[in-house]
Formats: sequence, structure tokens, C-alpha cells
Amino acid sequence: MVAELAIYTVVHQPRRLKLPAQPIPRGASIEDIVRCLFDERMNERYFRKVATYCYYPATRLFLDLVRQGLHFSIGFSLSFLRQAEAWDPALLDLFRELVAHENVEIIGVEPYHSFLFLLDLPAFIARMQWMADEIERIFGKRPQVTDTTEMCMSVTIYHALDLAGFRGALMDGRPWVLGWRESTHLYHYTEEQPYALPPQAYRPPTAPGRRSSGNHRSRNAVVGDRERGPYLLARHLDLSDDVGYRFSNRSWSGYPLYADTYADWLAHTWGDFLLLGWDYETFGEHHRVDSGIFEFMRALPAELARRGVQTRTPSELIARFQQRAYHLPLPVYPTTWAGSGGMEFFLGNSAQQTIFQLMGQVYGMARLTENPELLDLAIWLAQSDNLHLIQWFGRSGPEAEVSAYFTPREWWELGPDGVIREQQQVYLNAIRAMEPYLPTTVARQERLRARLARSSTARSARTRPAGTPGQDQGPALLEAGYVLQKA
Repeated sequence: MVAELAIYTVVHQPRRLKLPAQPIPRGASIEDIVRCLFDERMNERYFRKVATYCYYPATRLFLDLVRQGLHFSIGFSLSFLRQAEAWDPALLDLFRELVAHENVEIIGVEPYHSFLFLLDLPAFIARMQWMADEIERIFGKRPQVTDTTEMCMSVTIYHALDLAGFRGALMDGRPWVLGWRESTHLYHYTEEQPYALPPQAYRPPTAPGRRSSGNHRSRNAVVGDRERGPYLLARHLDLSDDVGYRFSNRSWSGYPLYADTYADWLAHTWGDFLLLGWDYETFGEHHRVDSGIFEFMRALPAELARRGVQTRTPSELIARFQQRAYHLPLPVYPTTWAGSGGMEFFLGNSAQQTIFQLMGQVYGMARLTENPELLDLAIWLAQSDNLHLIQWFGRSGPEAEVSAYFTPREWWELGPDGVIREQQQVYLNAIRAMEPYLPTTVARQERLRARLARSSTARSARTRPAGTPGQDQGPALLEAGYVLQKA
């Protein structure tokens, strides 16, 4: 029977695309490109709606509960935090008050909720480290445990998180990953025996004839200070979804779910501990206030205490159970908490596969420009939401219904085929808008500009009467039809 429980919630708002796709003028500034790609008016409207029904009441609820002794963990995408900074600083301050409490642990979430780890693992490592810096700047706490986009986990993602320096990571407790194991134990992936690698594999390269500085420590050396890679905490699938998805479902056999019944289920689960994982929007958005979700959550801690179940943060569970963590083989193909637990939820139909290829092309083009602003833009365009919102294409059933629920109602005016067509066009427009920023294109334009300037100066000298002062030739170049990209 479990006696310890960790509750984790994640707060995220996507940066929705502007549909129908907006044409982007050749040579547009990066600011204009952004305005053409993203529908910030729609994003603000959705943000304020969810803030009213979920973020404010749920945060006040959890603030009361942690003050009464609940231990709780929460993660934020920077996608959400950027919106909060822009549109509701008071809400961000309320979240700061919650996170500042000693009973609250902040979890590091993939910054934009993107699929960057499927496109560029080294860049993913750097972004996760940058995310930790940003979270520490905003909240004053640095995350030691992390959650990836849609709770994805695989062998390569695990190693990337290890290199990024995280102590723990969350994953979904899917049977196809756990096999005969239970999600109620602490795991790790690190091999039991060290590899027999050549000694030089552990040494950072140094210049010939020079010694390494005594203060120099390579990333490998820092990572090697830890005895193991990140510890893995697996979300309990069924017990989490009983609240996250089924709570207000009147056709569910467990409806209505009361706090005492749920506490019984938790207390009588076999294992060392339980991890429950929910979207923060579970409270007030996915389940409206009249469903009883707030009363349920407010009553739950007391019911847990009556059954001897204590709440913990993920880091507290790691500290408590790390001496008996078990090895867990991880798949090459990522597991996720979405849908049936595999990447087919995001890549299972032809429309999703096409968008994912376009994500890769946009990211590749941004890398070629060597422009950090365009690279950041490409990662925004790699948000998982842009695949989640078209999961319904060519499908039916509960997963398609969930996807359709999250698809902006304004998009449906385009019709199903129109949504897919216009979303693809957004990515095609982004690729073409980045072309003028390629270094080769910029260099050719600079040479053309210089050649035209010389030619104009020479022509002016031949035609100008003696003693006539020179004039600016810029207007003449524009009248000649030349549009030059500023370097």
C-alpha cells in the first residue's frame, strides 16, 4: 500500500497560428514575419478566458492547500509565462506567491512545448538549460526535475536530459514501456555496469603542448559527478486520468467521484509511492466549476491524511527512494501521456506527417540563416500543439474528439480541408520569408548594392554639369525598381 503521493500539474498555453495563412512580403522584417504567422489577438482572448475560469481560482485553491500542508509540484511552459508577462502580470505574481511556498517544487518544462528534441537534440539540451535559467529568473527557484513536451520520454531524450544536468524526470507510466513493472516505484535508465570505454573517451581535448587548467571542468566531468542519470518518476495512468479526463463524464462507471472514494483508491494502490499528473486546466477549464472539481480537490488532502497518505514533491520522493531505484529499459520511440501513449497521436495521419516535415524544413532554414531570432521563431513553429490540433483529421473516436475540442472554433469556418491547407501554407510562407536572411543572399545583395552605388556615382559624374554638387542617389535606385534587403 502506498503511503506517499506526489501531485504534479503543468500550465501551458500555445502560441496559435494565424489562419487563413497571411502572405509575407519579400524582405519583411522579423517583427512583421511574426505578426503574419501568429494570431496574438486569439491567443490573448483564450488566455484571458482560461485565466478567469481556471488560473485564478485554481491558484488560489492550491495556495490555500499548500499553506495547510499539501506538498505540490507545478511546471510552466515559457510559452505560457510570456503570455502572462504580457497580458496579466497580476496572475504571474499570484503564481510567484504559490511557487515561493516551501511545500511547492517547480518542475522544468520544455520551454515552448515544442518537438525540438525530434529535430535537434544538442539544441534541445541547450534550450532546457536556458529554460532552467529563465525559470530561476522568474521564480527564484531552479528546477532540478524536468518534464518534456507532452511528458515524452525515450532513450535519447533521457540522455539529453542527463547532459542538461537534471536530477530527475517525469514520464508516463504506459504498460508498453513498463512491461511487468509498476509505475509506483522509482526508476533510472543508467546501466548497472560501466562500459569498458578507452580512457581517452573521458578526457576533454586540449591544445597541443598545453595543459588543461586546474579550474576547467568539461560538461562530461560535471555530469560524471552524479552517480546515476536522472531518476524517473512514472505517472500513474489510470488514477491520474480518473480526475484529469473522467471526473465530469456522466457515463463513466465511477461518476460521481468523491474525495473519500478517490483517497481509498490511492491508499490501496500497491507500491512505494504514487505520482499523479494533470493539466492545470483540469480545474475550471476541462472540468467546469459546477462539476464539483474544486470542492473535490479541497477535500482530498484531509481524506488522504485520514488514510495515512502523505503528499511529497518529486525531489522528496527521489531523496527518499533513490537507494532502491530500479533499472527501467526505455524505448527508442518516445512514450507520451497523450492519447494511447505513443507518437502516433501527433504523427498518425498524413496531415500531421506533412506539418512535421515542414517543421523540420523551417527549422533547417532558420539554422542556415544563422539568425538567433529566426531560430527562436522556428522553435515556436515546432510547438506540439500544431500537431495536436489536427489529430482529428481522417479519424473518429475519443482522441479525435479531444483534438477537435482544442482546435480554435474560428478555424472551423475554413472547413476541415481548409484548416489543413492553410496550416501548411503558414509553414511554406515562413520558409520563403527566411530566404532573404540567408548569408549568401545577404552577401549578394550587398555586392549588388555596392555595384549599383558605383554605377550611379559614375553616371552622375558624367552627366553633372561642372561645379554641380553631388546628390543622394538613393531615390533614383528606388525609382529604378530595386528592393534591397538591409543586412
